[in-house]
Amino acid sequence: MRRTALFFMTSSFFLCTACSLKYGMATYDDSTTPEFIFSDVHFDRYEDNQKTLSLSAEKMEQYKDGKSLYAKNLDFQIIDNNGEVTTEGSCKLLAADTKEEKYVLYDDIEINSKKDDMTVTADNLKWNGKSEQLTSGRNDIVSIKKGGTFIQGSGFSASGVSKKFTFTGVITGSTDTEYSNADDRQDENAAADTEETVQQDE
Repeated sequence: MRRTALFFMTSSFFLCTACSLKYGMATYDDSTTPEFIFSDVHFDRYEDNQKTLSLSAEKMEQYKDGKSLYAKNLDFQIIDNNGEVTTEGSCKLLAADTKEEKYVLYDDIEINSKKDDMTVTADNLKWNGKSEQLTSGRNDIVSIKKGGTFIQGSGFSASGVSKKFTFTGVITGSTDTEYSNADDRQDENAAADTEETVQQDE
């Protein structure tokens, strides 16, 4: 079945030659001035007449190459086929190469997977939409809370395909023993399974 995607965006926009969000960030082209700037953006993506993504931003910039996009104070929701929000998150800055499906999130990042009862927080993360890989820099600290388990470390990598994550750097963690009760034991077992995927270089 052929899939079709529709995009709906509401905002105010204007041409601009002033300083942009791109200043001081990793760039994807040689231009330093955005072609369009959108303020107070709300964006919905539809596939086969069903909403799959919703995001809002205080400011969004589009560049002449048609693929480079930057956003400030971004909030987003990913929606499944049943209309349920499966993942939601936020960050202060976003740099995107929409053609290559590469996204870099900066500052006060929080991603909450409702299905997995897991929250990821960090200051620097990269998402590759083609490989479905979420990674941090080698020395960047990432924190994960799943149920009563808390893990923090560097060299983070997670796969959207296998649903597993790893740390290649030093990690620390804790478990809230009072969190467990008859209704929560299944969640603790899932957290324990996840911890088995954690790797630490000596």
